[in-house]
Amino acid sequence: MARRELRLLRGMKADHHDYATYLGHLDFMARLPWTPDAPRPVDLDAVSHALDREHTGLVKPKQRILEYLAVRKLGGAAASTVLCLVGPPGVGKTTIAQAIAEAMGRKFARVALGGVHDEAELRGFRLSYVAASSGRILQAMALSGSASAVVLLDEIDKLGVDRGRSPGGALLEILDPAQNQHFRDNYLSVGYDLSHVLFICTANDAGKIDPILRDRLELIELEGYTLPEKVAIGLDHLWPRIVKDSGLGKLPALSAATMRGIVEGYTREPGVRQAQRALASLTRARALARARGESDTVQVSDEEVLAVLGPRRFQHGVAQSTLPPGVATGLSVSGEGGALLFIEIAVMAPSRPGGGRIRMTGQLGSVLKESVYTALALLRADPRAYGLRPAALQRDLHVHLPDGATPKDGPSAGCAVLVALVSALSGQPARAEVAMTGEISLQGKVLPVGGVRAKVLAAERAGIAEVVLPAMNLGDVPAGTQVRVHAVEHVREVVALVLQRAPVRDGAQA
Repeated sequence: MARRELRLLRGMKADHHDYATYLGHLDFMARLPWTPDAPRPVDLDAVSHALDREHTGLVKPKQRILEYLAVRKLGGAAASTVLCLVGPPGVGKTTIAQAIAEAMGRKFARVALGGVHDEAELRGFRLSYVAASSGRILQAMALSGSASAVVLLDEIDKLGVDRGRSPGGALLEILDPAQNQHFRDNYLSVGYDLSHVLFICTANDAGKIDPILRDRLELIELEGYTLPEKVAIGLDHLWPRIVKDSGLGKLPALSAATMRGIVEGYTREPGVRQAQRALASLTRARALARARGESDTVQVSDEEVLAVLGPRRFQHGVAQSTLPPGVATGLSVSGEGGALLFIEIAVMAPSRPGGGRIRMTGQLGSVLKESVYTALALLRADPRAYGLRPAALQRDLHVHLPDGATPKDGPSAGCAVLVALVSALSGQPARAEVAMTGEISLQGKVLPVGGVRAKVLAAERAGIAEVVLPAMNLGDVPAGTQVRVHAVEHVREVVALVLQRAPVRDGAQA
């Protein structure tokens, strides 16, 4: 095809309306790498060293990456799966992909998929179109200059859909080694071999990835860092790089205690981007002072941090030292990481004979509503097992989850909902220093849930002292956490741990 177009160009005048089109097409074909690089053995020790050098913590994700590369090295049946790094912003998904490429000696290219809503953006536009161009995949290959590059498909969970034409179908072909040996870009119009490319995907929320596409991915969760890990990252990675970028030259001393104060007082996130911004503010202030000829100290002091960053934005501790009856602290997880989830329940006099009406507000999803119904059914089936009188369950209930502008769904709030119900109906307040997560069944069993690492880290950031979670999730607790963990199997254990056992008020049972 290239030779045919070259013959056409030789017989075509430069001012012909198709001359620029064919010239651009031939130029793109010439820039594309067509031959894969010479095979190089995967040095797992080099990959491990690169990951440890660039990232503190993340023991399980690093282990899974090495296992994945070991399978590829041995040519196992699972070698065709594609890595997908899932986690909130700022946990190092992109830098992990770059470290893998560096350790394997491959070129690196990034393809941003956020907002891509038409498969033509991946497959390209035909030559007959005005301003025709190749798709993003082949553009990345041309930019990398290698047919064996590591290509990062960034934010795969933010793919759009345009009039029913989803780019997910094109991605299935791109990621499948059985099909991508002859990937056909509409602009290129000839087959291109993508089988030698190592694709790595990133996402903030795995639940938003198309299920068919998700089945082709090997999900690796990066759910955030503990407080000691953040301090180590700040001292070993962020601070030296930020000082160098600011032009200060000599590295000012930053103690672990000061770094800890910055993390605790000015950040509340799973990753380290807010910490990076805070450290950058310190270096910019020093750069301004030095440019004006003012002298600066060798050590970064707490007074300097307070003068530059202002008063602490967050206090390390629970916002409320006590909780009123009817309020329980749950744990949730989203694309932004883990967070506290407060359940509020008000008990009212029956609005109709028989009572027992329930109202729910706060943008609750259908699964979360089912958790409320399940918890209420548990209590009505055996109220005395939870210290309640049957008459108390005839009162009307209002269940509310604050931050009403944010949709909420999922089964993991079941334990917190049941504790809030028992607290509201008995008048016994829940312990403010305890948070919980876990799905419940009609038998009272506490079932395992996802995102436990992110939830425990969120509890630690908020100053929660104890966390109650399903016994089957005990292996998901991050090492080094300062939170005390209680593993439970039945909801009665949760109630006994969380509720302050004060005498039951008769008024609450009327």
